[in-house]
Amino acid sequence: MPASAYTRAKQPEQVRRALLDHAADIAMDHGVSGITVQAVAAAAGVTKGGLFHHFGSKQALIEGLFADLLARVDAEIDAAVKADPKPRGSFTRAYVNAVFTGKAFGFATPWAALSMVVVTDPSLRRLWNDWMKARLKRHRASDAAPRASDRASGRRRRLAVLRHDGTDPHERRFARRARPPDRANLSARVATTTGSVPA
Repeated sequence: MPASAYTRAKQPEQVRRALLDHAADIAMDHGVSGITVQAVAAAAGVTKGGLFHHFGSKQALIEGLFADLLARVDAEIDAAVKADPKPRGSFTRAYVNAVFTGKAFGFATPWAALSMVVVTDPSLRRLWNDWMKARLKRHRASDAAPRASDRASGRRRRLAVLRHDGTDPHERRFARRARPPDRANLSARVATTTGSVPA
């Protein structure tokens, strides 16, 4: 074992963090299919048994990575919502900006590798759906449409988010015929709908 290996009994949180970080690096370089128990354990400097102590299976490791990314996204979005001078639509703006340019969630992050797997993997899709429902509920006061005339606007914002993520069921059904989304235009439309300018 390398000299920099972790001692599980003394540093369990550091071992877990290293496993997640190395799994994210591998996902960035090789896609989700590159995440193997052997590759992650070797990169983190632990045995496969050490990995299994923290994650019971490869699927549990991928789910842990996804949950970790969602926690980072939460922090990024919460900071943006707090800093937004205009409360109305602040979650939607923060979410779209995080997806386009975010440190945890943008195109040059492990999320790019995991985002396509969300569409096909039931357990990750469930994690994603639960996360999104909880965020929409938490931010209902700022992003929900209170008046009848605003309800259509709220539906359009939610649909824009789903379409951007590739999780809109109508988009998936016609994915072969659909054009790739114009993300810049979508970002501008969401910003306009929420009464702000795109970041």
